[in-house]
Amino acid sequence: MNYYPFDSRNKLYRSHIGAEAAKNPLRLRLLLHKDARVYEAFLRIEDDSDKSIREIPMLAGEWLEDYLFYECEITLDEGLYWYDFRYTSAHGQFFVVKSGESLGIVSDRPEEKWQQTVYDSDFVTPDWLKGGIIYQIFPDRFYNSGAKKENVPDDRFICNDWYKTPEHRQINDKCTLGNDYYGGDLKGIEQKLPYLKSLGVTCIYLNPIFEAHSNHRYNTADYSKIDTMLGDEQDFKNLCRAAKKQGISIILDGVFSHTGDDSIYFNRNGRYGSSGAFNDPSSPYLKWFNFKHYPNDYDAWWGIKTLPETNENNPDFTEFITGENGILRRWLRLGANGWRLDVADELPDLFLDNIRNAIKAENPEAFLLGEVWEDATNKISYGARRRFLRGGQLDSVMNYPFANAIIQFVRHGNSEGICNTVLSVLENYPPQTVHLLMNHIGTHDTARILTVLGQTDDYIGDRNWQVGRLLSHEEYHRGLARLRVAAVLQYTLPGVPSLYYGDEVGMQGYCDPFCRATYPWDYQNSDLLEFYRNLGSIRLNSSAFKTGEFIPYTVQNDAFAYIRCQDEKAAFIAVNRGEGEVNITLPPEFTNAKNYFGVAPQGDILTLSPYGYTIITI
Repeated sequence: MNYYPFDSRNKLYRSHIGAEAAKNPLRLRLLLHKDARVYEAFLRIEDDSDKSIREIPMLAGEWLEDYLFYECEITLDEGLYWYDFRYTSAHGQFFVVKSGESLGIVSDRPEEKWQQTVYDSDFVTPDWLKGGIIYQIFPDRFYNSGAKKENVPDDRFICNDWYKTPEHRQINDKCTLGNDYYGGDLKGIEQKLPYLKSLGVTCIYLNPIFEAHSNHRYNTADYSKIDTMLGDEQDFKNLCRAAKKQGISIILDGVFSHTGDDSIYFNRNGRYGSSGAFNDPSSPYLKWFNFKHYPNDYDAWWGIKTLPETNENNPDFTEFITGENGILRRWLRLGANGWRLDVADELPDLFLDNIRNAIKAENPEAFLLGEVWEDATNKISYGARRRFLRGGQLDSVMNYPFANAIIQFVRHGNSEGICNTVLSVLENYPPQTVHLLMNHIGTHDTARILTVLGQTDDYIGDRNWQVGRLLSHEEYHRGLARLRVAAVLQYTLPGVPSLYYGDEVGMQGYCDPFCRATYPWDYQNSDLLEFYRNLGSIRLNSSAFKTGEFIPYTVQNDAFAYIRCQDEKAAFIAVNRGEGEVNITLPPEFTNAKNYFGVAPQGDILTLSPYGYTIITI
């Protein structure tokens, strides 16, 4: 039999697969054929922080048929590392380098290396969210309690038709993109807590709720106040208290890389009197921003002048956000149980360090989630390698790699692609982070998942093309079939599924603002809703989905099957994204199992029809 020299995902070669805690011993083994006539073998470790490379001798060990193992044990400090192997032989000098996803091949020169993440040995993450379900709410569009809105600025357009399409044009001074409000509020969310409980929700992620002069509120005007359209501080406390009684926690959206220009801090429009950095050179907020030529030339987020960038490491700003009486700790004291950081990869390391210290000092079990769209363990932003997930900053991140892989697989096939994405994340991320990955397949920043999965092609035009556009009858039903497959994957892969409000009842819509329409309380797809309720129940009732191991089982074109197991609990998940029938032979322990969701197996054979799925738990 032929063997590979190395495989980073095989315990034959590694004592532990994936990220490692600092100072923990890790044993690596290289496997070379006797005909290689090896003299010496070395592990080569490159420290990403300074690019230094050191070589560690590997000692000859046991034989495996005609192959000999060379092995060594290492301990590493917290950091990011890259490694490969070198050996000398009667045939010359060679390297064992990474080829493809995890396998090693022999080369005459150093090429691609494997990644090794090493996290702080004291790195812990909150337990309360593991195995749970997140529900994301865009507050203005979820539910209007009917309570009178007090002290609403008169320059806002209040829409009295709940089902009107969000505006994408300049209609008049008030009715324009970002300035149409539908009246969803905190009391409305509180009233719908029983509904969320029926979905199995254990955590609500709220898009920004602080005073701001746009419906999305990513242009903060006052971090210390609830926006008047949503209610007041007491409404927030009531919501958190009522949610806690239902076993649901609240996490808030923190937008700290920029404020709004129309804010108490910048005050470009003069709404807040004569203070503010833009119109008062003696303002206490002046150094929060970077003016090139005062007052009109200043750094703005992505060049958008209505979003002036903050100097996050300015001592006064840092204290305002992260101090003992700062914004982060204030809202935790009032009932929040965590924060999601907008554009976390655009926040400087020192500021992120301070954020974590503040949050964990207030509540060690508070959750700190970051928005990072790529692999967060090796991300480079602003010319520097980031350390988001090595223990001193984030607990976890929004899992865009999974989201993209699920959508790609369900739309186009190739189960090998999604399997490799999952294994890559598991290999690079600390396990305590993996258990808390926000596994979304749609958010306020993306087109509605039903629209994405149902549309015939990938074309998305401008807003004039997108407005009011719905799937055809055929596209709609294809989208529903694909959505069920995608949701099964989302709810059963490692991490925590995040359901974007309304996806559970078949909401459609392309990008902003159409993905942010109001929840259709009068037009729910009841069959899809029942599917999500059952899926949530299956998830919450099996500890295999909490911290269970992921074991690939079938990776075959349109079919993807895997096992999740934790102690004596296990689940078998299989999906078919294709339009032909697929037969899968079950693992012996799942034969004749009675607890299933989706297609029932017959003995040891599972037959999946087009877009079929099953979850079997034992």
